Formats: sequence, C-alpha cells, structure tokens
Amino acid sequence: MARRRVGVLGDDADDARAKILTAAEAVIQRYGVVKTTMGDIAQEVGVSRPTIYRYFGDRDAVLSAMVEARSRRLFGKARAYLRQRPTFGEQVVDGLVFLVDRGRRDPIMQLIVSPEHMDTATALLGSSGLAARLTTEMWSPLIDEARKRSEIRPGTTTEDICDWITMVQLILMGRKDFGSEDDPEHRRMLTRFLLPAIVDGTVLAGAEAGAGRPSGVVDDPA
Repeated sequence: MARRRVGVLGDDADDARAKILTAAEAVIQRYGVVKTTMGDIAQEVGVSRPTIYRYFGDRDAVLSAMVEARSRRLFGKARAYLRQRPTFGEQVVDGLVFLVDRGRRDPIMQLIVSPEHMDTATALLGSSGLAARLTTEMWSPLIDEARKRSEIRPGTTTEDICDWITMVQLILMGRKDFGSEDDPEHRRMLTRFLLPAIVDGTVLAGAEAGAGRPSGVVDDPA
C-alpha cells in the first residue's frame, strides 16, 4: 500500500489536479472504469481520500476532467489538419471521422466509451453537456471561418451545427462496426445525411465529390 505523504500534491491547485488525473488514468487502466473508486485514486497518489474530494466532487468529475484534458490535447492538431481541407463540408466529414478514430484509439477514452460502458459515457458526455461544450470549443473557430466564406447554410446557428456534430460523434463513438478511418462508407453517410443540414447547397458538390476518398491525402498530425 502506498504511504500517504504530506504535501505530495503541492500548493498549486492546477498541478494537484494534474497529478490526480495522472493517477486516475493509471488506476482505470489497471482496474477498469466500473471498479475504480476514489479510494483507489487516493492510494495511487499517496494521499487521503478527503484530499481527492477537495479537488473533485466525485468519480464522475474525475472522469469528465480526464475526457476534457485528453480532448483538448487533440484540438489544436485537429484544427490544423482540417484547415488543409478546401471546404467546410470536407472539414466536417473528415473531422468527425478523424476525431472518432483518435478517440477510439486512446486507451482511456476507449475504456470510457466502450459499448459496455455506454451508460457511463452517456451520463458524462451527453447528460452533463460536456460533449456539447467540447464540440463547440473544437468547431467554433472553423465555423466562423466557414461563415466568412459563405459556406454555412443560411439560418443555421453555431449552436445548431455543434448540436448535430455532437450527436453524430456520440453515435459513431459507440458503434462497434466503426472500422478504419479510411473506410469510405463513413464519409458517404456523413455527406449524405449530415452536411445538407449545415452546409450551403451551393458548396455541397465539392464535399460530395470527395466523400469517398480517404483522409490520408494530406498530412495527418497523428
């Protein structure tokens, strides 16, 4: 059993939270999402359980913070990757496939959103509004740029677009049949059913023309 060390988390709150999240990742990979407790996390860090509660109200708060941190690590790279696409329609299609693929490769995200843990994922990402907030953070700059190019369907708000993207992303994350990001069927489906709701009709043709091609035609930030 790990010894409890006084002051192990230090005086900086952000640093303390980061240490707790690092410990939580280790514990979740060891025991799984369902079996991990706040006591396990406290033991991993080497502090008392009340100390953990000082920074996170419950286990779901820890999981939410982990999802936020891991998502934000990807956002900058993802936006740079998508800005290599000539139209917003292509950005949406390739972006969804790219983000879902990376999320499913992430060992922690994979544990949280795996089919057997979808109740947990729904509570964390859907009911709490976390998925919507992260989607808005990720996509708002690209949506603003697309508006300046007159690519957004008239009357469609940023909130509308992000709501659609959030819903579709959660569906794709939970699908067992989601295979390689190079699978053209995913792009065709998104182009046919998602884009008409958010992209101006005059720019849909370009997205439809590129719907079947793999995303690897430009540099992938990996």
